[in-house]
Amino acid sequence: MGETGEIVLYGADWCGDCRRAKAWLRENEVPFTEVDVEHDDVARDKAVEIAGGRKNIPVIVLPGGGVLIEPTNSQLAEAVAALG
Repeated sequence: MGETGEIVLYGADWCGDCRRAKAWLRENEVPFTEVDVEHDDVARDKAVEIAGGRKNIPVIVLPGGGVLIEPTNSQLAEAVAALG
């Protein structure tokens, strides 16, 4: 869940915010693992749990356990910069 030093993005292909976040991460060469919540009930339940019961996506888990829910590009940039 982000404890491996890599960002984990819980999302779905139909989600515009998910596509935007993935594009930002790729453009900025930030490695991440994508978890599809649309076709995986266990992953969907895990994303809801991580998000404190919210069903919004993307849910992004940062190394060290920080969580972003539906972040803007500037919030992503800030979080990635803080990772060093």
